[in-house]
Amino acid sequence: MEVEYSEHWRLKKRYRSDITDEFIKYAISNSNILKDKYWENALNAICRIPPSGRILKVVYRKTAKDKIKVITAFWLD
Repeated sequence: MEVEYSEHWRLKKRYRSDITDEFIKYAISNSNILKDKYWENALNAICRIPPSGRILKVVYRKTAKDKIKVITAFWLD
């Protein structure tokens, strides 16, 4: 799975440096596909990350078969 960043995530990634690409890939692959409440073409992934036990939410779009574009990601707790 190839990860591409949105402009918003490039700006926020500086402040959320503890969220790595591995965590994002893990959350997307181990979560159910949930539609976003506000955006029609965005998907959500909510998953508990094992090393820390924290819950990560990722908002993303599928641009190709094995390519995703991360809009934003943040910890819920």
